[in-house]
Amino acid sequence: MLKHHVVVGVDGSVVSTRALDAAAEEAVRRSVPLEIVYAVPDLDVAGPVLTSSADRVAARHPELPVRLTALAGNPAAGLVARGGNAALVVVGTRALGALASLASRSVAQLVAERSRCPLLVVGTSCLTSHAEAHEVLFAVGSDADLEAASFAFEEAVRRSARLRFVYTAHYRSFTAVAPYSTAPETGIKCEAGAEERPGGFGPLPDRELVTATASADVVVIARRQHGAGGSRHMRTVHALLHHARCPVLLAPVGPSAPPDGIGHVSTGGSSVS
Repeated sequence: MLKHHVVVGVDGSVVSTRALDAAAEEAVRRSVPLEIVYAVPDLDVAGPVLTSSADRVAARHPELPVRLTALAGNPAAGLVARGGNAALVVVGTRALGALASLASRSVAQLVAERSRCPLLVVGTSCLTSHAEAHEVLFAVGSDADLEAASFAFEEAVRRSARLRFVYTAHYRSFTAVAPYSTAPETGIKCEAGAEERPGGFGPLPDRELVTATASADVVVIARRQHGAGGSRHMRTVHALLHHARCPVLLAPVGPSAPPDGIGHVSTGGSSVS
């Protein structure tokens, strides 16, 4: 198995193609190989989608090493398994209505619950121009989320972008910004992003946080310890997963749930360059 690589799940859809493009960019940004994973009932039918995916990556990033992996089984279980030693897992997701997003457990949500590495989710609502924004948002709602701040800082460094802290709940701790407030070697401008509202200080409601993602490269939010997220935090995560206008990076905080309960997979793979 590859180590410290980027893993992306594809299925031939438009949203998975967006995820593929984003994953290739992330692999280049990190200088690591890319593994393209396709989960199907029959391994023999995976070839065309994997081959076309590899061709697309090669046309845009000819020097990027690529591994193709066909999985027979559950897509979420496969991505969790293949992402065990990965630097990043990337998956696409479709926009859902408010009730549907809370009731359904998409592949992205299942992987987020069990992945032990960061997960980048690319949705159909993402703007194609987000890569020119030069801003990274870090959505923080409690002290428990600050462990994920380093992920946001690293993303800002990779993109030479501004890092902006945005508060999503009744949480006001400007000390959270202190370790990242000065980074002269990178030129990053770090801001608390506190919003002055008509009634005084207040956090961004989920709908306004989603709107703010239109001017960002990526929004980073903690994937809290299994069972400890809280309903408010989970609503914010679901809103971002299904409606954010830029990719969403879920940064793991605390131990993940065990991978069992989402199915099993068998694997076939090959490498291309």
